[in-house]
Amino acid sequence: MKFLPSQLLFFFQNKTTRKNMVLLAKFIAFIFSIIVLYSICFHLLMLYEGREFSWVTGVYWTLTVMSTLGFGDITFSTDLGLLFTIMVLGSGVILLLIMLPFTFIQFFYSPWLEAQSKSRTPRELPEDTSGHIIITCLDPITEKLVAKLKRREFEYVLVVGELHQAAELYDAGYKVVVGDPEDPETYYRLRVENAALVVATSDDMINTSVAFTVREITRTVPIVTSANHENSLDILQFPGNTHVFQFAKMLGHAMGNRTLGLGRPVNFVSSFDRLHIAEISAVQTSLGGKNLVDIGMREKTGVTVVGLWEKGKFQVPRPETVISSTTLLLLAGTAKQLDRFEELYANGKEMHAAGAPVLILGGGRVGLAVAETLEEHQISYRIVEKRPNLTAGKGEMFIEGDAADIKVLEQAGVMETKTVIITTHNDAMNIYLAFYCRQLRPEIQIISRATNERSVAKLHMAGADLVLSYASMGANSIINILKNDEISMFTEGLNIFRRPMPRSLVGKNLVQSHIRQSTGCSVIAIKSAGKLIVGPDPLISLKEREELILIGTTEAELAFLDRF
Repeated sequence: MKFLPSQLLFFFQNKTTRKNMVLLAKFIAFIFSIIVLYSICFHLLMLYEGREFSWVTGVYWTLTVMSTLGFGDITFSTDLGLLFTIMVLGSGVILLLIMLPFTFIQFFYSPWLEAQSKSRTPRELPEDTSGHIIITCLDPITEKLVAKLKRREFEYVLVVGELHQAAELYDAGYKVVVGDPEDPETYYRLRVENAALVVATSDDMINTSVAFTVREITRTVPIVTSANHENSLDILQFPGNTHVFQFAKMLGHAMGNRTLGLGRPVNFVSSFDRLHIAEISAVQTSLGGKNLVDIGMREKTGVTVVGLWEKGKFQVPRPETVISSTTLLLLAGTAKQLDRFEELYANGKEMHAAGAPVLILGGGRVGLAVAETLEEHQISYRIVEKRPNLTAGKGEMFIEGDAADIKVLEQAGVMETKTVIITTHNDAMNIYLAFYCRQLRPEIQIISRATNERSVAKLHMAGADLVLSYASMGANSIINILKNDEISMFTEGLNIFRRPMPRSLVGKNLVQSHIRQSTGCSVIAIKSAGKLIVGPDPLISLKEREELILIGTTEAELAFLDRF
């Protein structure tokens, strides 16, 4: 009931609604007059037949006949009375059973529902709103971004052009405002001059329009836009203070960099100050079959194993954990520490010999970016693409055909390759191809793209060794604009985050804190007095004004926040 005043306000503010209400009132008055007229005629005809009834009985008879209930307790005995009954019955069917419901729904019920939607989906923000993020398009990237903003307690608003869509998103838990993303008036009502960021991830044309529209009002608020085409970069950057990301190209480069045998064995996936997060496959090391406690990695190199991927599942490292040949190690350390790790443990084995090209399934923007990365490292590849316009005249490295066809895959070298990279934008197709390639070659490395977060677990189950999330990569890139001290991870499901030292941990050391055992998070660094301590000694005492830098899954991060 607390929304009733605002709903009534929206309802009666509309001129068309007020006009419709007048028409509805006139129609109801007309029906009432017909009922009165029929009641009078009923009395006259009954007097004609020599009978007399009360006025209430006349109204009762009229309503029962017009509504087709017809109890039959009062009937006429003359033909004139029967003809009158037929007329009352016919007009009742038309007025009460056909016209009244239609008129009520058209003139009252539909406008009332619209008023309810408008009251739930505002068209402007309060005047004192500031520090908020304006999002102009909902897609996999911004869906993930909203989830991250909520966790970090950032205020945001999603601009939606259609009222019906806005109501659906509101019911789904999003903060929405109805407005045209290309109309300057919308941004005045969104208090854009006080916003922290504007995010536009639609197509290049709409993003350009949004950027110039915002710059009509303010030249200081940062704008983040996505660019689907290389030619759009200069145009999108023209309004100034605009961060333009080619997310598809970034994803392709990240996938290509994870190919076995590409460059140095250790692959850097994230950096913060002196801290680096890196990945390396156990097959590229001499660690297979050993457990972590026997290796003594921290003592010898200073590098910390902060996580392990085993057949697509993230595992928290424990002293007794045994490294298998299929394990992907996630390491944390400084550049020198990681160099020392390579010297001691990397076997330097060449993973892609001549005649064994990397197989790329999908020749779109992501696939071409993967190929660009491989070319930079002089690694041969084959691209399978079924669209003729993308393969025509491209040479022997492009193979036209359906990747689900075994003959096409064999022609591309699936039985010889060491790595398959799946880059299509269709997650269902990626799951199918990952499973198919895993059945054909159980021992190869499979890297896959995931457009939607919900597909990540399915891709791992289908056989993908590593899944890179388009949504997570885009959302992390945008979050870094808001907080440049955030640390990006493109691998879905893992977060690196910073938290002030909890009071309950002050005076304790990491061993006594039981952070890893109780939450699943690993402390990879401590920031103390402006200095970053990478791979901190587990026995050092934790101080009040220090910051913890941790890594863990989303569930582990939430567990840490709940506990500490």
